[in-house]
Amino acid sequence: MDYILRVNMTDLSVKKENVPDKYASLGGRGLTSHLVLDEVDPLANPIGPNNKLVFAPGLLGATSAPTSGRMSVGGKSPLTGGIKEANAGGQAGQYLSRLRVKAIILEGAATAGKMYKLVLSKDQATLKEANDLMGLANYDTVAKLTAQYGEKSAYITIGQAGEMLLKAASIAVTDQENRPTRHAGRGGLGAVMGSKGLKAIVVDPTGTDRADLADPEAFKTAQRKFLDTLNKHPVTSSGLPTYGTNVLTNILNEAGGLPTRNFSSGRFEHAEAISGEKFHEIITARGGKPTHGCHSGCTIRCSGVYLDKDGHYLTKEPEYETVWANGANCGISDPDAIAMLDRLYDDIGLDTIELGNSLAVAMDGGLLPFGDAEGAIKLIKEVGQGTVLGKVLGSGAAVTGAVFGVKRIPVTKGQALPAYDPRAVKGIGVTYATSTMGGDHTAGYATTANILSVGGSVNPLKPEGQVELSRNLQIATAALDSTGLCLFTAFPILDMPEAFEAVYEMINAKYGLTLTGNDVVELGKTILRAERKFNELAGFSKQHDRLPEFFKTDPLPPHNTVFDVPDSELDTVFNF
Repeated sequence: MDYILRVNMTDLSVKKENVPDKYASLGGRGLTSHLVLDEVDPLANPIGPNNKLVFAPGLLGATSAPTSGRMSVGGKSPLTGGIKEANAGGQAGQYLSRLRVKAIILEGAATAGKMYKLVLSKDQATLKEANDLMGLANYDTVAKLTAQYGEKSAYITIGQAGEMLLKAASIAVTDQENRPTRHAGRGGLGAVMGSKGLKAIVVDPTGTDRADLADPEAFKTAQRKFLDTLNKHPVTSSGLPTYGTNVLTNILNEAGGLPTRNFSSGRFEHAEAISGEKFHEIITARGGKPTHGCHSGCTIRCSGVYLDKDGHYLTKEPEYETVWANGANCGISDPDAIAMLDRLYDDIGLDTIELGNSLAVAMDGGLLPFGDAEGAIKLIKEVGQGTVLGKVLGSGAAVTGAVFGVKRIPVTKGQALPAYDPRAVKGIGVTYATSTMGGDHTAGYATTANILSVGGSVNPLKPEGQVELSRNLQIATAALDSTGLCLFTAFPILDMPEAFEAVYEMINAKYGLTLTGNDVVELGKTILRAERKFNELAGFSKQHDRLPEFFKTDPLPPHNTVFDVPDSELDTVFNF
């Protein structure tokens, strides 16, 4: 039977609790957001003892549903001051489900100067001292834990950034090769974990089985139906497996929506040099892996393994957001430099989007020239070393911009914007402005219809239709984030009715439910209502659902457009 594991870092107690009925049908983001609303004071200090950190696998965890191993991490964000859900791949999500863990609730705070690890297995849930791990980066932390607990466990860890309580600190999750390359990156939740005094979670699945199914035959039918859609849709069957998420660089550059040199242009003259096609060429030539799944059961396999010039492992294949943030956004066109930055972010425990924006803003402020790859690498190393400058950068783009007196600071609700300029991709601009999470493309990925013609087509340069597009995607995404399915399954879900049907049919077959498509939509609305309520209690209002002024006043080359979706329309996004 599923249970909630409550871990109190103040008295070092670990207790198993029955799952309340109101949470029984929730998982992933749906569960983290409702628990945060119910248990966290919206006015609490995000890095104080009254904030809580919640880990929750999705509703389809521990099943054979394709790509269903993702995990949500929730809490009050040190970066935005509002509610936060950060999503991670890796092995831990499936393993927690196999252990029947519905959620881990981390609360309180350990005695200053002490660090702990939480060790989970079929027969135990124990806090143990981990002062020997203090100050270690993620790769060394995992290596030390693996020597003790073995290759078959999954590890959830923080690096130095989390220990230093930096606002851009991430939480690392190990992949199939036991490398800390999958991150709950956004919103600074690594700092929350660090503030609790928890360095690591060890998840040992030995002796566990897949989840019990209410109707195994119905599940098998729905699972095959879903897999068939993933194998037929061109994005999930070909584009992503071949070129990874970075397949988007050339596409967005051609569309004039690739933010370049701190959002001063929509095209990067060296885009081809950092494109998915170029990375594929480099990885293949060096004997790396251009296609790789971040967790077992992933059929899309959009990741890869990047080797350095000498043929040694360096990092995972950098994702599109990472390539953009540290490439075009910083004027850097060297794939090896971008890969090194990716390795440093994973090791120190930093959000690649936030830090790429910190670098670009600092470059705009004159700290170093755009295009200075060696200087960028040196600066990120300073973050890990904890220098004053490093701590400024590690606190995110908003803090960095304020320190360096930069006028163009691309953040909403304190969180840096991802790789789509809202003046050229206006649907994503609506999402950036209104999302409960701050600047977050995954909250309502309007690039689908704006650029890729998936799920319909809406002119990205016109304001018409963008609010409805973003609203519907925000609702759908909130529900999808609750299943444990990868967000990229949205491509067939948006284009193929049978894919959407298969999702709720799998949930029904697992739990013995009778959900319909309307029920899934209502689930998404319920989650957004909970998140909006928390943010309102934390002091957010409609004035926070806005983009920075320069997006409205400074035309973006090459289209020379501004973001012109009226504020009055932005205020209607959540009228449902």
